[in-house]
Amino acid sequence: MPIVIEPAVLEKALAGGVLIGISAAGLLLVNGRIAGISGIMAGASGRQSKIWQWAFLLGLVMAGIAAAPLGRGLPAALGRESLPLLAAAGLLVGFGTRLSNGCTSGHGVCGIAQLNPRSIIATCVFMLAAGLTVFVTRHLLGHG
Repeated sequence: MPIVIEPAVLEKALAGGVLIGISAAGLLLVNGRIAGISGIMAGASGRQSKIWQWAFLLGLVMAGIAAAPLGRGLPAALGRESLPLLAAAGLLVGFGTRLSNGCTSGHGVCGIAQLNPRSIIATCVFMLAAGLTVFVTRHLLGHG
């Protein structure tokens, strides 16, 4: 059965991708920094945090809050899944980002754009792990 994607979903994905690209390029041009969210978060929680790190993280949160009045709700999974499951998933993602020395934004957006071999491999591993997770949860465990 072919996968059919609605045009409205494609428009949202395109708009999101453009905004991510603009923010990553802007951070690189203005601060000379890679927009790796895990690195920015680690830097902001350290003793020598910088105002731009907090501003970047605040912008992420505010974008989500600003989306609500525009008719963009939270992802459906946030309403379906339990808080402990979401917290465990977040901790596993955090562990994975530290293990791979970067996250999907740093490796997948910025690293691939720079043709960094390590980032290309890391992103392939991220995508493989995501695909396996979806397969196991949907087909073996019967969720979703």
